[in-house]
Amino acid sequence: MASVGSLSAAEPRPGHSWRNPDTWHLRTKLVLATMLLLVVICSVVGTLLYASMDRVLTQQLDAQLAQASHRAAEFGSPSGSAGTRPDPLEARGQGAGTLNARVAEGNVAVGGLISADGKRLSLQQSDAVKLASLPVSSQPPGDNSGLGATTAVDRSLSVGEYRLVAVQTAYGDVVVTGLPLAQKQATLGSLVLTTLLVSLGGLVLVGLLGTWIIRRTMKPLEELSRVAGQVAQLPLDAGEVALAVRVPASAAHPGTEVGQVGNALNRMLDNVAGALEARQASETRVRQFVADASHELRTPLTAIRGYTDMLKMTEPLTEQGTESLGRVESQSQRMTRLVEDLLTLARLDEGQALKLGPVDLTQLLVETVTDQKVIAPDHIWRLDLPDEPLEIRADGAKLHQVFVNLLSNARKHTPAGTTVTASVGRSARGEAVITVVDDGPGIPAELQARVFSRFARADQARTASGGEGSTGLGLSIVEAIVAAHGGTVELTSRPGRTEFAVYLPAA
Repeated sequence: MASVGSLSAAEPRPGHSWRNPDTWHLRTKLVLATMLLLVVICSVVGTLLYASMDRVLTQQLDAQLAQASHRAAEFGSPSGSAGTRPDPLEARGQGAGTLNARVAEGNVAVGGLISADGKRLSLQQSDAVKLASLPVSSQPPGDNSGLGATTAVDRSLSVGEYRLVAVQTAYGDVVVTGLPLAQKQATLGSLVLTTLLVSLGGLVLVGLLGTWIIRRTMKPLEELSRVAGQVAQLPLDAGEVALAVRVPASAAHPGTEVGQVGNALNRMLDNVAGALEARQASETRVRQFVADASHELRTPLTAIRGYTDMLKMTEPLTEQGTESLGRVESQSQRMTRLVEDLLTLARLDEGQALKLGPVDLTQLLVETVTDQKVIAPDHIWRLDLPDEPLEIRADGAKLHQVFVNLLSNARKHTPAGTTVTASVGRSARGEAVITVVDDGPGIPAELQARVFSRFARADQARTASGGEGSTGLGLSIVEAIVAAHGGTVELTSRPGRTEFAVYLPAA
């Protein structure tokens, strides 16, 4: 029978998927949460920094624009019969990139901009239309320090992005002044790039350092998982179990949260170990009692059978007396078989050494089936044997008992006319395989889980027939003998087919 175990910590968890966050490792969740928090912080800081820098640069640009606008608006006075004024670009102090235009009656009368090499460039018609449509503000009298109540706006011209202001002068015309936004945009772009690079570098550094710190912090939990996995793989249900595994002291310090869990797990393991030792001691006493009782019962049972035989040979008995003596004899024989089975199990539990030697499984199975044919001629017995004899090293007497018990089980618990097929062969892994298959009513599903337990019996189906009775120990003996040989025995059963398969090491 396959032993019950659990997945170790190194093995992937069942159902693990990146699409389902509930299946992620805790350390993965912590690293991702830290990274996400850092991304949010960097985004907020970057946004605030960008907004602050944009405001400062805009204030500086507006201050420069105010000065350039004041110079252009105050440059010259109307001259000539038409009262025209000079070009505002000719005002002193206008730097490279400065744009100036004079608007009269909704049209740009004169305008242009200064290139990087100091040359004058003309405006395109589309630019003139945009300049003429700017909101106009009046220049307060005597305002020589700023824009006053004027409003600066950003516009996209054919020569690039500009910040513009239109001021109505005391002479009645409108002077438009603009400064390029290229330097401001370049500064902000450099700030964004620097922020991104620094943030990405910080994310990588925090991710690596955080992963290392979290792994180191989570290591005690991995120790707890490893210890729990080892305990889960131990066969605690029966036999002597040495529960020596414990959580290391480094992961069981009661001063930390994880250490408290480790300390509690160690105390629980101590309690379980004590319970296992008490259970093993109790089982040992029971087994010893069964062995002693079985051994002691053999003598009085032998005496009962001897006196029964003597009475049959020496004393004249009535018909009723003969019948009663026969029942005494049959019950003593049944009691003897029970005692022998209990004694066999007790010796196997004590680890009695097997008498190993070469055993021809083919010949042994033929002899056992032949005996069953004589005992139960009302069953159909069949053999499925290989072309060559199959020989292994084993205890021949014990394996003969295994075959007898399996065949007797099929004979006792199936009706007359049932076909029982016994076969021997090799599995794909090279093991010797002995199978006993019958086409009887099958074993109830609720009984299959405990069919190899001691004194396990069916309530209705497959009940013993022929008046022989059943001790409920036959299959327990089969499992114990097979396990002593390092093999396994498996059962598959449904109505119309019940199969017991014994796997024994070939060597």
